[in-house]
Amino acid sequence: MSPEGTPGPPKLPGTMVYTYLGPEGTFTEAALLQVPGADEAVRVPSTSVTSALEMVRSGHANAAVVPIENSVEGGVSATLDAISIGQPLRILREILVPITFVLAVRPGIELDDVRRVSTHSHAWAQCRNWAELNIPKAEYLPASSTAAAAVGLQDDSSGFDAAICSPLVASRLGLNVVARDIGDVSDAVTRFILISLPGLLPEPTGADKTTVVIPLPEDRPGALMEILDQFSTRGVNLSRIESRPTGAFLGDYFFSIDVDGHIFDARVADALKGLHRVSPELRFLGSYPRADHRRAHVLPHTSDPAFEAADQWLESLING
Repeated sequence: MSPEGTPGPPKLPGTMVYTYLGPEGTFTEAALLQVPGADEAVRVPSTSVTSALEMVRSGHANAAVVPIENSVEGGVSATLDAISIGQPLRILREILVPITFVLAVRPGIELDDVRRVSTHSHAWAQCRNWAELNIPKAEYLPASSTAAAAVGLQDDSSGFDAAICSPLVASRLGLNVVARDIGDVSDAVTRFILISLPGLLPEPTGADKTTVVIPLPEDRPGALMEILDQFSTRGVNLSRIESRPTGAFLGDYFFSIDVDGHIFDARVADALKGLHRVSPELRFLGSYPRADHRRAHVLPHTSDPAFEAADQWLESLING
């Protein structure tokens, strides 16, 4: 068990190995360092979400930390898609990281001189208004991460003269920062997940979240409502629901959903059983503690004692 009473990732021989969306200095690495013991473990940066998850699936890492949601841009599609297919994985915990951006430039470049700026697409979306006001002539060049953009700034052949990145990586690389706190939303937060191979589930805390992926079995009127009814009739609140294309053909979608509660909660377990009847390809991605410790609001008739009383009542009818 971890120091907080939840199971950690299954151990590989030797030292614990964590991978994360790199390179070093990303917000993802900052999220990983919030995991107990990660500062003493081997930390391996990956070039993409897919490669990070493949390290876990292949047994080369105990667990991976990847971004899944941003308070400004919503779900991170690369992660939502990658965890929804392939060998099953389990989310062990979520981590929230406040996001602050700086604009770093090459030596000798002033703010008015910036013509090409590179960063990750989510970072650009969160700083677009600032950029339009302060560097209106600048062209945006996508990068695999904010840290990769910062590293590229040190390469004369990279083709850009500024990078939007975290203060941490700018400091580590000794970059020249010409503007700070450039995000359009001052209190933006990104949610990261620690994900591993299936194993023991974290124990319920009363402030938990469950993540599932639900394919739409048939595109017909009321199909989505049939899925949502499994939650609403049992008093299970949805904290996130997003549709993603399966890639099979146009109009074929699955739903990525977070709900308040743990699979050990009777209302959540009963909802999952109902969902499995509606969509047998349902994928359970884990039940884990909420990072904000917010407890679910449970109505009396959807509490565990209410479900237990109903089971006992039915059993009494059957047994006479």
